[in-house]
Amino acid sequence: MSLLCGIIGITNVGKSTLFNCMSNTKVETTNFAFSSNKSNLGVINVPDNRLLELEKLQPTEKLITATVEIVDIPGLTKGANQGEGVGNKFLGDIRNTDALIHVLRCFDDENLPHIDGSVDPVRDIETIDLELQVQDLESVEKKIIRLGKLVKIGDKDAKHGVEVLEGMKEHLESMQNARDYKISDSDKKYLDDIFLLTAKPVIYVCNVDDDAAIPGNDYVEKVKEFLKDQKTEILVIAGKLEAEIADLEDVEDRKEFLSDAGLAEPGVNKLIRGAYSLLNLMSFFTVGPKEIRAWTIKKGMSAPQASGAIHSDLERGFIRAEVMKFNDFIEIGSEVKVKEAGKFHVEGKNYIVEDGDILNIRFNV
Repeated sequence: MSLLCGIIGITNVGKSTLFNCMSNTKVETTNFAFSSNKSNLGVINVPDNRLLELEKLQPTEKLITATVEIVDIPGLTKGANQGEGVGNKFLGDIRNTDALIHVLRCFDDENLPHIDGSVDPVRDIETIDLELQVQDLESVEKKIIRLGKLVKIGDKDAKHGVEVLEGMKEHLESMQNARDYKISDSDKKYLDDIFLLTAKPVIYVCNVDDDAAIPGNDYVEKVKEFLKDQKTEILVIAGKLEAEIADLEDVEDRKEFLSDAGLAEPGVNKLIRGAYSLLNLMSFFTVGPKEIRAWTIKKGMSAPQASGAIHSDLERGFIRAEVMKFNDFIEIGSEVKVKEAGKFHVEGKNYIVEDGDILNIRFNV
C-alpha cells in the first residue's frame, strides 16, 4: 500500500530519535535546531505476534511482516508558513502524507534548549496547528476564487461548493482544525482535491524522560487535558529509552532491558500499530512452508482488491478466495481440521476481507 505516515513537531522534540527506532532508515540526531534540510523516508515493519502463532502450526522458512512508509519531517516553528525555519517546503511534505504522528516534548533537558525558551507541549500543539491552519486557509481561499469564476456563469454546483468552502474558511479562521469540521459525505468532494493539512488524522506522542515512561508526568497530564474533547490517541513514550532498546540486537537482552524498565514491549511497537490503524489499514495472511506473510490492505477491501496486494495478476484473474479465520486456525490446529469443522469458506468477488483472514487465492490469467 502506498500510504504514508508523517512525523511532525516543533524542532528538538525527539522526532528523529523515534523515526530511527521505528524505521529501517537511520538519520542523524543533533541538539541543534533546523540541523536537517530534508525530510527522511523510511519503511517500518508492523509488529504482529500472530505471525509467530501461525509459525507454531506451520513451520516456514521465513516470516514477513506488513510494512508502512514513514517520513520524518524536520521541525517546524512559528512562521513556517512564511518561510521561517525550514519554511514552506516541509509544509508541502506534510501535504503528501495520509496521517500524522505529532511528537511533543514532555521532558526537561538543560543541554537541549527549547526553540521557544521553555517546555510547554500545549503551546507547541497550538503553534503547529496554527501553521497548518494558515496553510489550509490559503488553499481554501484559492479554491473559492476558482469556483467563483464558475458561479458567475451560472454553475449551481460551483455555487454550493463555494458555500461549503466558505463554511470551512470560517472554521479555520476561528483556529479550528479541518478534521473537526462537520460536513456531509456528499460535500467532501469540494475539499478532497485540496488535501487540507489539518484534515489528516493524528496520533499525539508525549516524548518523556526514562522515569516517566510508565507513570507519565505533569506535561503529559496537560496534554491529555487539552485534548480531552478530541477523538485522538495519546501515547507516552520515552524516546531515549526506546533508542537504547532498539540498539540491542540480542532478543534476550531486549527482554531483560524491557523487564528492568517495567515495560511489556517497546513503546514504539504501540506507536507503529497505532499508525497502521490511523491509516485505516489491516493485515491478511498467506501461510505456507516457504513463507508466512502479512499483507497490508485498506479496511473494507474486497477479496479481488486484497489479492492485488500480492500481485496484479491475482486481482485481474481472480476466481475465488479460500478463507480461514486466524482464530479458527489457531484453535483447531490445521487447514485439514478447519475444513473438517466446517469453518473453511470459499468466497467470491463480493467478499470483504477481514483483519487476520488467512487467504489462498485461486485465479486464472
